[in-house]
Formats: sequence, C-alpha cells, structure tokens
Amino acid sequence: MTILIRNARPDEATTLNALAMRSKAYWGYSNEFMEACREELSVLPGAIESDKFHYAVAERRGEIVGYYALERLSASAFELEALFVEPAHIGSGVGWALITHAKRYAAGAGGRVLVIQGDPNAASFYRAAGGALTGSRESASIPGRFLPMFEIRLTSDNPPVC
Repeated sequence: MTILIRNARPDEATTLNALAMRSKAYWGYSNEFMEACREELSVLPGAIESDKFHYAVAERRGEIVGYYALERLSASAFELEALFVEPAHIGSGVGWALITHAKRYAAGAGGRVLVIQGDPNAASFYRAAGGALTGSRESASIPGRFLPMFEIRLTSDNPPVC
C-alpha cells in the first residue's frame, strides 16, 4: 500500500494526540504510566503552525496512520520530537517512511544532525535508521526514568524533500 506523507494541519492536533497515545500504549504501558505521559505526548495546534517545528503525517487510503514532529535546535541540528504509528500499521513500513522523510526534511533545511530521545522499545528501530547511541536523558513525564539518546548524522545520502 502506498504511503503519502504530507504536512500536518493545525486542525489535526486532536487526531495526532489520540494516535500518539494509542501508539505508546502498544508497548504495554500501564494506564497510570500513559496518563503521566499524556501532556508530553500532546500536540498543540500552535506548534503545528510554528516555524520552530515541522509536523508531517503519513496517510494510507486517506487515513492518518502515523506522524512525526521535528524541532529546530540550531542552524544545523534538529530533534525528532515525536514519531508515532497506529498500532495496526507498526511493522508495515510507515515508521520507516516517516523517519526517512524526517531525515530528508532536516537535511534539506540545513540540518547536519538529528537528535532523538527514543522510547526503549524503539531503540533497534533508531539504530537501524542510522542512529548512534549517545547517552540518555531523563523523561519529562516520569522522574527517574532515563531514555536512550541517539544521533543520526545527515549527509548527502539524505536528499532534500521537495
């Protein structure tokens, strides 16, 4: 099935919030854990419109099946703020299409490095996408929980997205 990736719209924030919660819950986290993460996983319409962020959604047959968000940290660095896939589509290539698009977008905007704070369950995915483990960072939602940090060097192998 073809995956279309396009810019997210501010009116899709509620849809993206629900998708993020379903995607995170896929990994078997408790309801209490999920509630503690809700604010951090929330997308605000203003962020989608902000020049500091870039949000893109993946569609299959007109249905949103995933999204990513990038934050510009500097002229040459971006952080992958979010990458979530509908549980029914995990393992079907949606995540790979999104990370590939994110790398190309960042490279096309002058990025040389993509920083990622990943869920431990996604560590092998980010390594396969070219990420090198660089350390860990404390979760903004769960004090005392440390999450792996990755960096992907962006090169000419990541041609810009038009």
